[in-house]
Amino acid sequence: LEELVDNGFLMKGVDRYDDQYYVMHDLLHELSRNVSSQECVNISSLSFSADNIPQSIRQLSITINDTYDESFEEEMGKLKGRLDIANLRTLMIFGLCNASIANVLKDTFEDLKGLRVLFIAINMPTSLPNNFSKLIHLQYLKIGSPYNLEMTLPSTLSRFYHLKFLDLQAWNGSRKLPRDISCLVNLRHFNSSKKLHSNIPEVGKMKCLQELKEFHVKKEGVGFELRELGELGELKGELRICNLETVASKGEASAAKLKNKKNLKGLKLVWGTEHQTIDDDVLDGLQPHPNLRVLGIINPGVAPCPRWLCGDISTKRLESLHLEGLSWCPLPAFEQLPHLSSLTLKNIAGLSVFGPGFSGVTERSFMHLKTLEFENMPELVEWVGEPNSHLFSRLESIKFGGCPLLSLFPFLECSGLFTNLCSLHIENCPKLSQFPPMPHTSTITDIHVKNDGSELLYDGQELRIEGYAGALTFHSMDKVEVMHITDVSHISFSDLQKLNSLRSLYFKKCDDMFSAEMADSVVICSVQKLGIQELCITGELFSKILKCFPALSQLTMGECKSLELLPVEDGGLLGLEMLQSFTGYNCGKLFSRWPKGEAGGGARAIKPFPTSLKELRIFLEPSMQSMGLLSNLTSLTSLTLSSCMELTMDGFSPLITVNLKKFAVDAMYSKQENMSIAGDLLSEIARSKLVRAGSFQLEEFLVDSISAVLTAPICSHLAASLHTLMFSSDERATTFTEEQEQALQLLTSLKNLEFHGCKNLQSLPQGLRDLSSLTKLTIGICEKILCIPPECFPASLKGLGVISCSPEQIEQARKLKESDPWFFVSVVSPFETY
Repeated sequence: LEELVDNGFLMKGVDRYDDQYYVMHDLLHELSRNVSSQECVNISSLSFSADNIPQSIRQLSITINDTYDESFEEEMGKLKGRLDIANLRTLMIFGLCNASIANVLKDTFEDLKGLRVLFIAINMPTSLPNNFSKLIHLQYLKIGSPYNLEMTLPSTLSRFYHLKFLDLQAWNGSRKLPRDISCLVNLRHFNSSKKLHSNIPEVGKMKCLQELKEFHVKKEGVGFELRELGELGELKGELRICNLETVASKGEASAAKLKNKKNLKGLKLVWGTEHQTIDDDVLDGLQPHPNLRVLGIINPGVAPCPRWLCGDISTKRLESLHLEGLSWCPLPAFEQLPHLSSLTLKNIAGLSVFGPGFSGVTERSFMHLKTLEFENMPELVEWVGEPNSHLFSRLESIKFGGCPLLSLFPFLECSGLFTNLCSLHIENCPKLSQFPPMPHTSTITDIHVKNDGSELLYDGQELRIEGYAGALTFHSMDKVEVMHITDVSHISFSDLQKLNSLRSLYFKKCDDMFSAEMADSVVICSVQKLGIQELCITGELFSKILKCFPALSQLTMGECKSLELLPVEDGGLLGLEMLQSFTGYNCGKLFSRWPKGEAGGGARAIKPFPTSLKELRIFLEPSMQSMGLLSNLTSLTSLTLSSCMELTMDGFSPLITVNLKKFAVDAMYSKQENMSIAGDLLSEIARSKLVRAGSFQLEEFLVDSISAVLTAPICSHLAASLHTLMFSSDERATTFTEEQEQALQLLTSLKNLEFHGCKNLQSLPQGLRDLSSLTKLTIGICEKILCIPPECFPASLKGLGVISCSPEQIEQARKLKESDPWFFVSVVSPFETY
């Protein structure tokens, strides 16, 4: 691969999970397709013509889509007669297929004999080709399976003696391997999880194997002794050996022949946390080859340092060293490791001071060290270093965790020398407190300091600070876009003005940052999103704060118990002409100064929000008492009114619903138990001549009243666009009337139907089977629904969700999952989760 990259055939990339991938340039891709067009073909469109596929094809790939038109089976039948299936060399099927498509593919490829490469994902063992066990010429096999579906690997896997590459990375079934898997004596690459690697019995028979991620020594099982490793002379990459506490002698350890594995780059030697060393020379018998680059020794207990590491070091090419759970004194002579760039010391007994002159460390110990990590070091008090040590300028990453006595390290006194430092993590080191202004340079882009309830978190683009009293260097944070400030008082608005890239700003429990004397000259034009939580401020001060952020498009405010929005024409929220989204919750007095009733809902009355608003969410707010406060918001696309117990219909204008795409209303009347405002809202909309049937744009609707929605007039309005309907907390509904069943049938675009917290609902709608567009059904906390009949499901349904349900519902969901592996069933409850 690297050679192909160097010559420009491939380009290397890194995804969001830091995994590498390779991409071919468009021109080269097109050229390769043209050159191989008589040998290779991919079927990926919803419909294809077998007549367009050359008869000479030997390499075939099929990309599975959710659905195929009716001609797919017919064309695949033609393809079977057109191609020489028996002589196909490659078959790659990408994606999972349902039962009907799986049967078509099995019938098409029943004559496979000469395959060398097979890629396939299966829902059940019968999804494999009929003569899978006879594909003895296979050299490359990749098998995948979906999550939450327990399946075992084919027992015939071990028959493929010519197999060189086995890829089970996408296998999510059982981690048990066939007992005779070691018969794959020609296997070179086994791409899978560590769990599968560690379950290979008699792995020594697979002498060509080039990678083994993990090996567990087992005394009770035959084929898991260290001598099995001794037979694997071709191993590359990294190897982790666990359960070394079961190894009784140096001779037994030497049987692994680690010293002969010249291609091995990484080695981790792991003992259990509770063990007694039987032979102090076991570590000596585990000596690796001098070519080793990465070494970890974990929990060897009181065993002494091996001669190959603490005497004349044989592994002088080490680049990374991890030492954990040991009590060596002194530590290895690090100056003999000129290439060492990463050092991790964890739970080292007796180590109280680290640095030149202590534990064998000298000024020449770390000539190229870039990463240094100390973790769970209960006795470490100090890291000492010379003022002009070469070590500081080369370090790129420092991490301290769980060092309760550590009170001093060089960064605290001479941070300016750490010019290349990019990452600094300090957690649970309570005696480290006097930090220099952070970040100390613009180079560092990863800081996490957490001690005794205070925290500083910085990644170059986002800064989170909670209870942290240390100084900050705002001029070094010119790329910060998001900032969260909690429980601090030493940051000023003038400081925030220096952050030219700041887009989102959130305050919590930091009243002292705000005062009536705030300078009017402070304006932060870059901030578009503002959040305030648990602030004790007045409406007057809040209006003054808003003037600092003239470009706000999104505002969130919650749990500000003393805050009352001022009913003024100039200023407040009305002054935010670019505001598009507002969320308010649990403040208590937010709208208490605004007029109530019909008088407050008049067309000429002042409203709290600017007409530019498109998204509005208000919940747990008792001061929200009149729909008239929203009557000017005719551009709304999303509206949520939840648990506003005093909300009335006074001043309601149906025009605010004309452009809605998302609507959630579960604001119960406080004076009429189990009554919902939703019924009045929807009735008013249906009666209004301003909104005609079919003109609604609503796509998602959450409501607390089944009876309010399932009426013919309402469903006629919703029919064209509604794809998600959620009934939440309707405690009055018990069954569905004939009128409601008929109204439900009008929702021809419905794809997702959910019932949550409908505690008295006893059954699902009988007309579910006729909802031809429905793909997902969810039932949550509806314990009186005892029957979930699959015969009532429409053919289009692909998934069922059952949340916090009864044991009866769980059992029915389990049986449904067993009867149809292609049907997705999700259960989340106190009893069972899968």
